[in-house]
Amino acid sequence: MDFRWNAWNEEHVQTHGVRQDEAEAVVRGARSPFPRAQEDERYLVWGSVEGGRILQVVFIIDPDDTIFIIHARPLTEREKKRYRRRMK
Repeated sequence: MDFRWNAWNEEHVQTHGVRQDEAEAVVRGARSPFPRAQEDERYLVWGSVEGGRILQVVFIIDPDDTIFIIHARPLTEREKKRYRRRMK
């Protein structure tokens, strides 16, 4: 699984306090019911990373099959509760 990073998505992810390796780990570790297809050929994943943080990552798949992350952020407390119920 290859990822494509540029200045825009690197900065955008960091703005939300998420590191690149964390965002990639969430995508790599996706478990059902994720990734979820969204409109505009986007995919959404919720997942946990080392240290117990739970993140949301939104990405697209480029024509060359690389993954381009367009958004990543920590889940809200309400979202965390939903995630934990689903993943039991």
